[in-house]
Order: sequence, then structure tokens, then C-alpha cells
Amino acid sequence: MTHTSGAQTSEQSNKPRFLISDLCAYLESYLSVEHVREVYRSYVFSAEAHEGQKRLSGEPYIYHPLAVARILADIRLDHRCIMAAIMHDVLEDTTVTKAQLAEEFGEEVAALVDGVSKLNQINFPSKAEAQAASFRKMLLAMTQDIRIILIKLADRLHNMRTLEVMRPEKCRRIARETLEIYAPIAHRLGIYRLRTELEELCFAAYWPMRYRALKEAVSTARGNRKEVMSNIDAALVGRLEQEGIVGVVRGREKHLYSIYTKMRDKKRSFSEVVDVYAFRIIVDRLDTCYRVLGVVHNLYKPVPGRFKDYIAIPKANGYQSLHTLLFVPHGLPIEIQIRTVEMDRMADSGIAAHLLYKSSENQSGMAQADASSWLKNLLELQKDAGDSMEFLEHVKVDLFPDEVYVFTPRGKIMVLAKGATVIDFAYAVHSDVGNHTVAARVDRHMVPLRTRLYSGQTVEVITSETANPSAAWLNFVVTGKARANIRGYLKNLRHQEAITLGRRFELGEFNKMKN
Repeated sequence: MTHTSGAQTSEQSNKPRFLISDLCAYLESYLSVEHVREVYRSYVFSAEAHEGQKRLSGEPYIYHPLAVARILADIRLDHRCIMAAIMHDVLEDTTVTKAQLAEEFGEEVAALVDGVSKLNQINFPSKAEAQAASFRKMLLAMTQDIRIILIKLADRLHNMRTLEVMRPEKCRRIARETLEIYAPIAHRLGIYRLRTELEELCFAAYWPMRYRALKEAVSTARGNRKEVMSNIDAALVGRLEQEGIVGVVRGREKHLYSIYTKMRDKKRSFSEVVDVYAFRIIVDRLDTCYRVLGVVHNLYKPVPGRFKDYIAIPKANGYQSLHTLLFVPHGLPIEIQIRTVEMDRMADSGIAAHLLYKSSENQSGMAQADASSWLKNLLELQKDAGDSMEFLEHVKVDLFPDEVYVFTPRGKIMVLAKGATVIDFAYAVHSDVGNHTVAARVDRHMVPLRTRLYSGQTVEVITSETANPSAAWLNFVVTGKARANIRGYLKNLRHQEAITLGRRFELGEFNKMKN
């Protein structure tokens, strides 16, 4: 966002530039001529506003917002979002006002640009508090228009692509912030394309030696297994043709950060990480996915306990696919993902795909509903959080990449963060349910309130109107919503106790005066 947020290396600066003519030519593939003209008009406005400003590399600053716009064009966002991306820094870094933007391009574009802009006009005690307040402002604006966070994600992605010129300690700070906040948000919104690149760039910037070592190990393994992978690809294609199934088979390597986190979290060496390679099979219909599952299980032996049906039970971000792990020749385990074309598009672009294809399609509607639920939860966190630092803490907690899927007694699926307890479940149902919880049953058995939940369990909460949250719950709850509600209740309780104590004191002094 600012002039110090990243720059091109000298090697990169010699490469041909991506120009506004390139962007307009690309946009014409899915936007009307009139809308492309509006995008060009926003570029002229932004270029004039940023005239004379340069990035650390010495290149004109306008290259940055232009690159951000291209990232959003790649996921085919609407023309007003592209316009806002091109002008996303004018309020923060130039003399342009929101009123000027609104008059020139309309209230919608002005609101998008304002939502991404930092709070520069307020003085904060520390840089951390300033960043937290700006982040809070952006997320709350996002609840009104999801495109605000998409612009910010694209902005962060381009800054990460051009990070090398920064001081090493600043590279690490920005990479860590991106891993803790922005990559998880991209994951939460189902935008695989942005999330994976952000994670790869952060991995390279934060742990450069580990990144290079793992990259070399994967490259060596690729050379050793090239023939095996080619044979598996041919076998899968051949078997689908035999069964009369039309589908596309794609082999791929898992990205390095995913391999690294598996090695780190499960304390395994590279040779012990089995599913480094995967195949994706894309078909036309949902029922064909299950037919293909049967075909691949007949072709290769499945690994017990490693099948996941994300079609029947989608992930919290709307992701749908069948996952299975197979033993293939030479004892090499390979993950197979099976999905429809629509599911593949949703997996790649997530909520962004819904913004372009506004329809009644199941996956799009599901992703929109999940995103809306998360945004509603953000508003509740905002209401119960004390300050911006506390709000940011709650949001980070709620961006856990792993989920637990549990059921209510009526069969509704609830998605919670990994490690969630009965109390977290109660607050996920409703704040009032959490506040009045006294006991719970898991799979019809009474359990303590601190009991951790696991996928597939059925949870029933027992409440009482006279019950209230306990401070001890803060020792084991993991979701931001539960933590914010409990803290909010305790703060209010202390406030009420202070008022009561004050009234008693005043009454005592009054009685003394009377006597």
C-alpha cells in the first residue's frame, strides 16, 4: 500500500512491463467495451495522482496498482473492483479525497478505495495499535462489500512478489504478518490461487534456507519418480476411457509450504511425507465423481482411513471434492482429488467466483452463505472486543486452517476450529446459548464443558436461564466468538459491580451525613 511496501529487483526491472494496454486487452475477454473504458479512465486518474511517486526500485508507482488490478482480473472480477484496485492508494498516498473519488467515479468505487485505505489521520500509541485499527476498519468495511478484502489480498500478493529489495528483518515481519492474517483469510474465502502463492512467497522470505533445501529435495524426487508418475497418469486416463467416463486428469506436486507444514507439525522427514504428489480428476457431473472413486479404488488399493468426502460435507470455505490416498506401483502413495468443473472453479477462486457467476448454482450459493456467516461472526467479534488489538487477536484465532465438523441433535452441520470445545460449540449456535450453558452431551453421553470435539460427533447443549459464563472458560475455549463473548460478559459484570459498589458507598456517606 505504501511506497515502502515492496519493489522490483534490478533483474525484474529489465523485464517487459505489464502496461494498461495489456490490462485492457485482457479485460475485453470478459467485460464490455464501455466498462473497459471506465477502467482506462480510472488508470489515467490514478497515474496523474501518483505522478512523480516511485517505488523503492525507482520504477513509477503506478506499476504497483496496475499489477494489483491484473491479479484481480485473473480471477475475473467486475470493472468497479478493477477500477478501485487501480486507485487503491490514492486516498492514502496522494491529495485526492473520498469526495473527489465519489464525484468522479461514483459512491461504490469510492467506498471500495476507502475500505482498503489505512487510518492515517489518527495518532496511535504504537505502530502495532495503528496496524490493528486499520485492519479492523478494513474487515468491518469488508462486511459491507467482500471486494474490499479481495483488493487487499491482491495488494499484499504483489507486495510479496516484489519483496526482495527490502531489509531482511522487514521481509520477515511482512512475511509473518501475511502468514498469520492474509493467507488464512484467502483460505477462509476459498481462494486457493491467492492463498497458495502467498504461502509460497512467505515461506521463501521467512525461512529462505529451509525453502531452498526443500525445493531441492522435491526437484530430486521429481526426477526419480518422473517415469512412475507418467505411468500412473496413463493408467488413470486409460481406465476412465474403458469405463466411458469423460474427464480430465492432471498430475501435480503439492506446494512447498504445504509439505513443510506437514513435516513440521507431524515431525517427519521429507522421505516420510508420503503424499507429495497428487492427481486431480475433473468430470462433468456430481454423480460421476463417485463413479470415478470406484474406478480408481479398483485400479489401485486405497489407504485405509484416508478417504474424505468434502462433497457431502463441504469445508467451511465452500470447498468440495473427494480425496482418497492410493497405493500405486513401487509403494508410492498418491492422493487423488475428484471434483466437477464447477467445484474446481470454486476451489480456485472461492467467493470471488460467486461475484462473477451470480446464479443459483449450489456451490456458488454455498460459498456465499459460508462467507456471509463468517462476516456476520466478524461483526459479533467487533461488538464484543474491547479494542483493535483484542479484535485482531480474536480474528487470528478464528482463521485456523483446520476444521472440525460436528452435528446438532437435528442433524445440522456446525464447522468449528480444530481443538474446539463444547463451550465453543454452544457459542457457535448462538451467543445466548453459550452464555447460559450448564452441561452437554456428546453422542448422548454427558461430558465436561471443556471436552474437545472431533468430526462426526453429535453435540447437545443444556442451558439454564440462571447460568452465566465463567472466567475459567477462557482457559480452554479456542474460537474468537466464544472468547469475545466471555470477556465481554466479564467486563460488563465488573462494570456493574463497580456501579453497585459506588452506589453503596454513596448511600453510606449519605446516611452518615444524616446522622
